[in-house]
Amino acid sequence: MEYYSLIKHLHMTTAVLSITFFIVRAWWSVREVTLLQRRWVRILPHVNDTLLLVLGITLMTMLSMWPQHHPWLAAKLLGLLGYILLGTVAIKRGRTPMTRGLAALAAIVVFFYIMGTAMTKDPLFFVPV
Repeated sequence: MEYYSLIKHLHMTTAVLSITFFIVRAWWSVREVTLLQRRWVRILPHVNDTLLLVLGITLMTMLSMWPQHHPWLAAKLLGLLGYILLGTVAIKRGRTPMTRGLAALAAIVVFFYIMGTAMTKDPLFFVPV
């Protein structure tokens, strides 16, 4: 638990970098900007996202928190799968700029769902009580 705070803050920082990289790349994809093909643009976001995932798994292990025992963590992981799938449509697989743009917007919504779930520890944080 000695490094918990550091790992948590690195996890949050890589999450902010992840959504920032995603928004820029999605915008370039919709606008069909050739910068999207640069090597560093194709590699750096994946390095950051890998670090984000490793830090998340590290936190989960340090705290002995498992998705089957914490519904909010399971919701975060399912949200992550949705974010990844929508992200691939937004940046690579979408056939038209409109399709890529809509997928990007949906991915951003899912990202903020993941963030809200993490901050509140409640997968239904958006439902009024």
